Amino acid sequence: MDISKTDSNFTVNATFDISGLDIYSADIEPFKIYGLILPEGPDGVFKRIPTKNAKEVSDKVYSLHTHTAGGRVRFKTNSRAIAIFAKMHSVGKMSNFSITGSAGFDMYVNNRFNKTVFTPPFDMSDGYSNIIWLSSKEKKNIEINFPLYSGVKQLLIGLEKGSSVSEPEGYRYNKPIVYYGSSITQGGCASRPGNTYQAVVSRRFNMDFINLGFAGAAKAERKIAEYISGIDMNIFVYDYDHNADNPEMLEKTHKRMFDIIRRKNPTLPIIMMTRPMFYSDDDTEKRANIIKGTYENALKEGDSNVYFIDGVKMMHGFDTYNDGITVDSWHPNDYGFALMAKAVGDTVEKILVNRTDL
Repeated sequence: MDISKTDSNFTVNATFDISGLDIYSADIEPFKIYGLILPEGPDGVFKRIPTKNAKEVSDKVYSLHTHTAGGRVRFKTNSRAIAIFAKMHSVGKMSNFSITGSAGFDMYVNNRFNKTVFTPPFDMSDGYSNIIWLSSKEKKNIEINFPLYSGVKQLLIGLEKGSSVSEPEGYRYNKPIVYYGSSITQGGCASRPGNTYQAVVSRRFNMDFINLGFAGAAKAERKIAEYISGIDMNIFVYDYDHNADNPEMLEKTHKRMFDIIRRKNPTLPIIMMTRPMFYSDDDTEKRANIIKGTYENALKEGDSNVYFIDGVKMMHGFDTYNDGITVDSWHPNDYGFALMAKAVGDTVEKILVNRTDL
């Protein structure tokens, strides 16, 4: 099997012994990257949408398009050691956000978490390395999730010398779910990348996904709607309510975004979600009615491929009195994301039951 080693110009700095490891670049075969566009050239970076498109949308989307939310690398190996060496061009550190979520990688083995976080040092500035030792030498499926609010230039994977490495199993549904929305969609403030609601839904249905959450910058501009409309996807979910400046802006843009995407994708299942909130107020209700209006108008026009999720009902979950779902009244903690994953996942399940063509 032809497995190319990484460029020797990339220096591997580690606080652990690497002499027993073979080191590979994560963006070569048989490793498979999902949810990201691969770096181009020596100064390239991973990105979520092409730079040209990001610039056309807004300066803020341009600044965020290289955050690696939703990125994953998948492969099979029998190595007990799994090491990462990440070279990063930006490191997100925020007062309300665990660094394991904003700037860390986590790992799933055969679709299970198994205490596998590559914990970053808090004082890092341009990347880090870490190693995890697993007990089994059996061949296993590995999925490593990229950071949510940081940028990655290069990711290297270290495996035990002599161990096997091969292509991962493909997703059951190869076309992705595409998510568009605010900082919550991007992943703030999950304690680690695998706890975002999109990642949970992906594992539940074995389905690829693309995260187009842009913190503070999801304004449903025409350019981003046109870009999304051209993605070959199975399902589209949008929730940018928090980033609309006011209800008037939401009313001006919400149906327009739906119409742009629907014109190019006449049978695409589209999920419309109002902003996740535990406590409602007049502003929240006004916004919810606008979004529900887009949904109801589509139904009246005979569109049977639209779905609606009430963000307030979603965040009450199993306990009407438990408001411990956020870190700062806005951004979900892991429990909040679990509630979102349940609501979105149940809607996705309904779609998959009704649509055998996906």
